[in-house]
Amino acid sequence: MKLYYPKDHYDPKYRGLVFPLLKPFLKGEGYSDEERIALYGLSEQDFQFTETMEEADYVILPMAWNYYHTTNQTPRAKELIQNSAVYSKKVLISNAGDFGMKIPFYSNCIVFRAGGYASNVNSNERAIPSFIGDPLKKHYQTATVFEREYNPKPIIGFCGQANPSVWNAGNEFLKTAIRNLQISVGLSKYEPQQLLSTTFLRSRILKRLRRSILWDTHFIIRNKYRAGAVTQAEKQKTTLEFYDNMKTSDYVVCVRGAGNFSVRLYETLAMGRIPIFINTDSIMPLSDVVNWKKHLVWVEADELGQIEEKVAHFHEALSPKDFIDLQAMNRKLWQE
Repeated sequence: MKLYYPKDHYDPKYRGLVFPLLKPFLKGEGYSDEERIALYGLSEQDFQFTETMEEADYVILPMAWNYYHTTNQTPRAKELIQNSAVYSKKVLISNAGDFGMKIPFYSNCIVFRAGGYASNVNSNERAIPSFIGDPLKKHYQTATVFEREYNPKPIIGFCGQANPSVWNAGNEFLKTAIRNLQISVGLSKYEPQQLLSTTFLRSRILKRLRRSILWDTHFIIRNKYRAGAVTQAEKQKTTLEFYDNMKTSDYVVCVRGAGNFSVRLYETLAMGRIPIFINTDSIMPLSDVVNWKKHLVWVEADELGQIEEKVAHFHEALSPKDFIDLQAMNRKLWQE
């Protein structure tokens, strides 16, 4: 595939907002293709970067739309889109961050985003997964799933923030309402969010799962993100606790965070575990080719009263071999 991007758009000070596909190729001098393959799974042989957009199959906007807005350079982004249209080229755009920004609709653009609401996305928007490093290789020095045998009474795990406090839920509601108000009066270009306390939602779900005798629960509840870890040693400790929780569980509860997507979903797949995914009108990557309901327990947000039955039915329908095979399938889904 031939790709074109204007090199002078790249701003290393905002590397976190680089279009994801470009990150493996925007490296310092001396960075080898072997290193690129090891870290990203991509080779310089996989793509050809052209010097002109006329030669390319696709044009890439090098930085996320958020960058152009933040640095007052949206006219520059729009100029690239308009010039690409002259040559009938599609432009690939990243809409980064928890909430996503309002991007004008251009028929010659494909917008990739992690979050958003399925009932409200434009026809040119596509879901993109959260890109994470391989936790098995990084934390356990292996690429092989820690295989768990089928047990009629499985273990459900969760490590993260959850808060049953109505007061805290009210504060989260208020913050979202204020942010939505700023959007409605034109003070913000971000997209409005559902009035929802995600930490309260998680607490409700965990409470329901805890009371069942059909499984054992292994929940580590945090009051703050990453337990408030500040130092590198603290971050390493809490990260390992997070993945050890998955390693010793069969199923992992995956609920959205501030934005309407779950990074934990991809972390769970990477560990070869089975997500219990709460669908909050989510957009899912490659939903036209991936049957997500084969890989996880799918629970609609308005079906939380039935979550015990859904988890039990999913687990009981698996044979011991199916259960082991699904662990490998989920890992493979994440890898590929």
